[in-house]
Amino acid sequence: MCTTQPQKDTIYAFIDSQNLNLSIRDQGWKLDFARFRRYLIDKFHVKKVFFFIGFIRENQMLYEHLRKIGYSLIFKPTLRLPKKKAKGNVDAELVLHSMIEYGHYDKAIIVSNDGDFYCLIKYLDDHNKLSKLIVPNKFKYSSLLRGFRNYMFFMNSLKNKLEFRR
Repeated sequence: MCTTQPQKDTIYAFIDSQNLNLSIRDQGWKLDFARFRRYLIDKFHVKKVFFFIGFIRENQMLYEHLRKIGYSLIFKPTLRLPKKKAKGNVDAELVLHSMIEYGHYDKAIIVSNDGDFYCLIKYLDDHNKLSKLIVPNKFKYSSLLRGFRNYMFFMNSLKNKLEFRR
């Protein structure tokens, strides 16, 4: 008798890096990106992880590290604002690339607490393509996302597993 394993869904993760990083730091810890990627693979069976980030020439070593540990980087050109602050909102890139990749995944995980992704999350939900909405901070996320609570997974309790340690 031949038994076959059920076909598993192909799951892609789409990460709003600035939102993730600032939300975790706001909680008083620093995320280990290698551990986080491994966590996504082990816990949620993610096949590919897209990391949306503003491009700053001086951060080449960071980008090389992220590629080396397996992230697919999608860059947003940044602008230098007064007081030398860089601005590079990745929302449009994340939405666009989740649609470019739409035919390649069965389910998507969105990592952000930003209400600007409401339309994407709703579309994925309406088409049975939303796996999880990973919210970095359960105390600070857009009220627009409340309708997706059944998909939400909060990172607040993951400090011991995912904190960067030297």
